[in-house]
Amino acid sequence: MSRLIRPAQPADVPAIMDVIADAKAIMRANGNLHQWIDGYPSTAVIAHDIAAGNGYVIVQDDVIIGYFAFIASPEPTYARIYNGNWIDDAAPYYVVHRIASRRGAHHVFADMLDYCFAHCANLRIDTHRDNTIMQHNLAKHGFAYCGIIYLASGDERLAYQRIL
Repeated sequence: MSRLIRPAQPADVPAIMDVIADAKAIMRANGNLHQWIDGYPSTAVIAHDIAAGNGYVIVQDDVIIGYFAFIASPEPTYARIYNGNWIDDAAPYYVVHRIASRRGAHHVFADMLDYCFAHCANLRIDTHRDNTIMQHNLAKHGFAYCGIIYLASGDERLAYQRIL
C-alpha cells in the first residue's frame, strides 16, 4: 500500500466530490445528520481551497482516498472561543478543515496528521457535536478539547488543538 499526499489539482475535483459523498454517507450512518448539509462542501468550496493552495488529496495506488484543507492562521471563527481556552492563543497555527475519506479507507486521519504536523507543530480542528467519529479520532491522536467556536453562519462547533 503506497500513499502519497499532494496538493489537489482542479482535475481532482470530481474524485474529491466522490470522497466527500462517501464521507457524508459515513456521517449519516453514524448519526451525524446535521453536518455537511445543503450541498456543503460544494465544488465551489473545494475549487476555492485548491485555488488558494490549501486543498490536499491522499492518494493510494493512484486513487484519491482522502481530502483535507490545510490553512494557515488566522482562522476568523477561532478569534473567540467560549466555555474554554486555546492551549496557546498567541503562536501561529494551521487549521484542518473538510477532512474526508472514502468508505473502507483506513488510517487516512493519521496520515493526514503526519503530513500536517511535518509542516506545523500547532494544529486546530473543529467539528460538529454529532460527529462522534471525528471526536474519537481527535482524542485518539492527542488533541485537547478547548471549547466552542461559532462559524460565520452561527453554527456551533467543538474546538480542539494539539501542539507537538
